[in-house]
Amino acid sequence: MEFSAQQIAGLVGGTIEGNPVAKVNDFAKIEEGRPGCISFLANPKYAHYLYETESSIVLVNKDFQLEGEAKATLIRVENAYESVAKLLQLYQSMQQKRVGIDSLAFIDPSAKIGKDCYIGPFVAIAEGAEIGDGAILHPHVTVGRNAKVGKNTEIYPNAVIYHDCVVGNNCILHAGCIIGADGFGFAPTENGYEKIPQIGIVTIEDNVEIGANTCVDRSTMGSTYVRKGVKLDNLVQIAHNDDIGAHTVMSAQVGVAGSTKVGEWCMFGGQVGIAGHATIADRTQAGAQAGIPNSVKKPGTAVQGTPAIDFRTFWKSSAVFKSLPELSKQVYQMQKEIDELKKQLAEQ
Repeated sequence: MEFSAQQIAGLVGGTIEGNPVAKVNDFAKIEEGRPGCISFLANPKYAHYLYETESSIVLVNKDFQLEGEAKATLIRVENAYESVAKLLQLYQSMQQKRVGIDSLAFIDPSAKIGKDCYIGPFVAIAEGAEIGDGAILHPHVTVGRNAKVGKNTEIYPNAVIYHDCVVGNNCILHAGCIIGADGFGFAPTENGYEKIPQIGIVTIEDNVEIGANTCVDRSTMGSTYVRKGVKLDNLVQIAHNDDIGAHTVMSAQVGVAGSTKVGEWCMFGGQVGIAGHATIADRTQAGAQAGIPNSVKKPGTAVQGTPAIDFRTFWKSSAVFKSLPELSKQVYQMQKEIDELKKQLAEQ
């Protein structure tokens, strides 16, 4: 489908500079622009591409100052990044949705399948499972016994929902993610480690997105929780009995040890590690590779490093660390001079 600049400006609340009837039918990065495409400019370091892009329309922030002539029609908006996200969501919603049950899928007769679902080839749905209206299960998805998948949730190939676990509405589970594998619970004995049965479940609330090969472990008892609006990147580990607060986001390879409660609206960079039995306050931010050994009590705290400390202190310390070899020489020299002065004073 084609949209004119005027139509797009109406959708995103923007103002047009250029040809209001310029039309687009695809998206492109600004540096790879093509005629008939719409691009956006949000990061100033890409500003030079605006004057050479072949895209027909470019979204820019209202306060962006032109430094030359742009060939494209510009649409000025409050936030170009948010506006293009809105357009992408609209574009995706207009794509034809697949429905129906493939003949190669296995569905236990006791399972309940909602209306307008798509169940792909080699999907396995066990006894007592429930699949909500409009759900999409791609090939090789496994849904265990008595598990529940909510309305309009999309699950990509080879993802597994273990028995009794619950996935909410409007969720996205990417390829290979595992919901409800056993928590890592073992008791040391004289003969080795004895497995502690993990008899709980996982509860994924609404509007959660979970990346490829991410694992959320079932609880020892009760439930591991991933609250509404949480976004987990690929290769994230959520351990047993964790409670991940609403709208928290975690980048790749974050690991949260067992029985930890993470607050709402937290942000964790790649490879952040959080110790078990900790409580992390709302809106905590942790930079990449931060190691958090205990609770963070103050909301809005930003930490970095291992063990994690206030991010300002971390960067000041990092600057000093680079100078330590030279500083150590100066300290040794100063100590040598002090010892010599002490010797001279003692001889007087």
